[in-house]
Amino acid sequence: MKKHNLLSIILLGLAISSCGDTKKGRNSIFTFDSSQYSAQYLPQDKINLSILNPTSKEIDSIVYFVNDVKAGSSAGNSKLPFEFSKQKLGYQNLKAVVYFDGENSEATARVELVSNVTPKLLKYKVINTYPHDAEAFTEGLEFYKDTLYESTGLKGKSFLRKYDYKTGKVYKQVDLEAQYFGEGTTILNDKIYQITWQEKTGFIYNANTMKLEKTFTFDKDIEGWGMTNDGKNIYQSDGTEKIWTTNPENQKQVSYINVYSGTSKIKAINELEWIDDKFYVNVFQKDAIAVVNPESGSVEGILDLSGLRKSLNVTTDDVLNGIAYNPKTKTIFVTGKNWDKLFEITVSE
Repeated sequence: MKKHNLLSIILLGLAISSCGDTKKGRNSIFTFDSSQYSAQYLPQDKINLSILNPTSKEIDSIVYFVNDVKAGSSAGNSKLPFEFSKQKLGYQNLKAVVYFDGENSEATARVELVSNVTPKLLKYKVINTYPHDAEAFTEGLEFYKDTLYESTGLKGKSFLRKYDYKTGKVYKQVDLEAQYFGEGTTILNDKIYQITWQEKTGFIYNANTMKLEKTFTFDKDIEGWGMTNDGKNIYQSDGTEKIWTTNPENQKQVSYINVYSGTSKIKAINELEWIDDKFYVNVFQKDAIAVVNPESGSVEGILDLSGLRKSLNVTTDDVLNGIAYNPKTKTIFVTGKNWDKLFEITVSE
C-alpha cells in the first residue's frame, strides 16, 4: 500500500471498498459476462460489454446502458467496447436489454470506478489566531464582504450570526426555532442560504439585513451537512461520500459527485468551502481537510490539521469543522465545534 494512501486512511477515515464487489444480475436467460470484469476500474480503463447466452437463444440485438444512460447497441451477441473516461467516480450500474424471438430480457451487473489520483500531502502555516465562541457548535463558516458568517448546530442552540472575527464582536444573530438543528451556510447573490440536519429544511435570508425571506424543503431525501458555492451553483454535502449540486433559484439538487481518495471512497463529508476552483472539505471527526476536484470527485490533496489541538482547550468530541476563505487576504480560516480559537492559515505543498 502506498504511503500516501495509508495516510489517507488515517487522516480521512476512508471506507475501504471490497475487492469482490462486482455484482451479477439475476436473470434466468442472460447474464453479463462478469468473469471478464474486475471489481474496480480506473478512469483510463475500458471494458467490453457482453452477455452470456447459456440457452443459445437467437439474439437479434442488445442495447447496453451504464447508470441508465444508453451506452450503445450491438447486433447479435457482439461485444460493445465502453470507456470509463467520462463517467463519474462510484458504482457503475450495467444493464443489457436483449432482444430475441420477438421478446426481450434484461441482465444487470455492477462495477466500481475509483480515482487514479495520488493525493499530495499539504502543509499549513498559522498566520494569526483569533478568539472563537466556545459555545458555538460550528457547522458552517463563510466570508462575505470581509465579514465572517457562522452557522451552528444543536437543537435549541442553533443560530446564524455575523461578527468581527478579530475581536469576536457579534454584529447580528438570528436564532433558529428549537426544532431545528442548524448545519452549513453559504452566501450567493446577496442571499444567505442555511440548511438543517435531519429536518430537510433550509432558509434564505437577505445578506445585508439577515431577515428571513424564504423557507424551503429539500428536493431529495437526504440530510443537510455542509454548504458552499462557486459563484453560480450551490453545493451541499449529506454525510455520505456525495457532494450535491443545487440550483440556487429553486433549491433543487440536480446532480452529485462521489468523493474518492485512490481506491477508497470518503464517507461523512461535512463542511465545504470553494477555494481556487476546488472543494476543501472537512471529514466528520477527522482533524484533516481533503482537497477535491469538483469535476471528478478525486481527492488531490490532504491537509493534516491535528497539530492545532495542542493550543486548544477542547475534548476529543470537539471536532474540526469550519472552513472559510477570505479573498481579501487570500488566507483560509479554520475552527471546530466548540473550539475556543479561530486560526488563519496559509496552505502549501
